[in-house]
Amino acid sequence: MMNSTSSLLTQTAQSSSPAGKTGEGAVRSQQTLQQPFEQVGVGLHSGKLVQVRVLPAAANTGRVFVRVDLPGTPVIPATIHQVGQTTLSTELAVETETLSTTMRTVEHLLAGLAGLGIDNARIEVNGGELPILDGSALPWVEAIAQAGIQSQPVPKPAAPVLEQPITLYQEDAFVSAIPSSELRFTYGIDFELAAIGKQWLSWSPQEEPFEQAIAPARTFGLAHQIDYLRSQGLIKGGSLDNALVCGTEGWLNPPLRFSNEPVRHKLLDLVGDLSLVNCLPIAHYVAYKASHHLHTRLAHRLIQ
Repeated sequence: MMNSTSSLLTQTAQSSSPAGKTGEGAVRSQQTLQQPFEQVGVGLHSGKLVQVRVLPAAANTGRVFVRVDLPGTPVIPATIHQVGQTTLSTELAVETETLSTTMRTVEHLLAGLAGLGIDNARIEVNGGELPILDGSALPWVEAIAQAGIQSQPVPKPAAPVLEQPITLYQEDAFVSAIPSSELRFTYGIDFELAAIGKQWLSWSPQEEPFEQAIAPARTFGLAHQIDYLRSQGLIKGGSLDNALVCGTEGWLNPPLRFSNEPVRHKLLDLVGDLSLVNCLPIAHYVAYKASHHLHTRLAHRLIQ
């Protein structure tokens, strides 16, 4: 597996950089894949089998989704401007006069690409939702590492340093970006089910690689909510093979990969959602009981 020091998430500013300025020493070359790779699986919400092909892309392309199953193979850039609905996943959308094109549940792949430093990639999909695979970003990370990472002769702009704190609330949930000399993510969750309970995690990409600390954490659900969610047309592809499920008596499908796997997965989702910001500012990102909706609202604020 590649050294995470070349990751998008390790663009730190030197402590001598004044607030509001870009961090000296943060510039690096853009990166893409050395060769394509493929994944096949079912969509978590659609339940449909889908094939994904991730290919190298030219510098300054960014990460783009291509719906190869639709006429004209419409392109959906993976940017915060394209965010559509955020119910239990993040969906990207492009609207034209003749076509509405969407791509759902993008957060795990985007987290994997960001965590391993892939700036430019063409993601061809023959459906409207990415496969959930095992419920984590690990299958994506392993496929990226096997495909190889190629440096490109074009610099990546230095990450800006956040000048003023930002906090957004939704009832008792919140998400914040706090000025910091280095990139850090902190997440808290609180569930009534004893097997989950209260969990907090603070993670620095400089201290522990994404592919070890965050990527393996799987999505999770609550047993008593399954029937309702399916009645709403959600989690049609969910199973004990691609999600941890928790009930009043504990986990239905142990063992966990980490004792605090749920909060690690929530942090994974935050990384994926914030990767929709082209050049993520250096800051300490803190979330509590947050959601894709709050994550992406913060991303919108960051680009303002």
